[in-house]
Amino acid sequence: MNIDQTTLGYIKNNKNQYLMLFRNKKDNDINQGKWVGVGGHLEKGETKDQCIIREIKEETGLDVKHLNYRGELLFISDDYVEIMYLYLIDDFEGELIECNEGELKWIDKDNLLSLNMWEGDKVFLPLLIETDEFIKLKLEYKNSKLIKVSKN
Repeated sequence: MNIDQTTLGYIKNNKNQYLMLFRNKKDNDINQGKWVGVGGHLEKGETKDQCIIREIKEETGLDVKHLNYRGELLFISDDYVEIMYLYLIDDFEGELIECNEGELKWIDKDNLLSLNMWEGDKVFLPLLIETDEFIKLKLEYKNSKLIKVSKN
């Protein structure tokens, strides 16, 4: 089984809001109907930092000025294994563009966990936005349900 490597970034503005992506535009999207951060797959020869900067530019139009690498998440599901590199971005410039994967929206910090998102996201997101700790978690899913969370 191949292990995918991806990046995931949460962009914070000065109003204590986070840029979220509602996935509703791609066919056969595992994230269909869910709110997620911005990110994607590492390309051949690309570092994780290069990947998140590229993905944010492609999906949002924003230019990252400073990255805060905050963790590694290991996702294991029925037929899929993924290592996701987690980032918090609070310094950027530019104007939002329309994303071909879904709708981008600034969400107040206090409303984030009320969004329809993966159960595992509701585990790591509070750690990302409320603490400075480096996050290292293993999230195990069966039939799209979170069955186990452990420190990795």
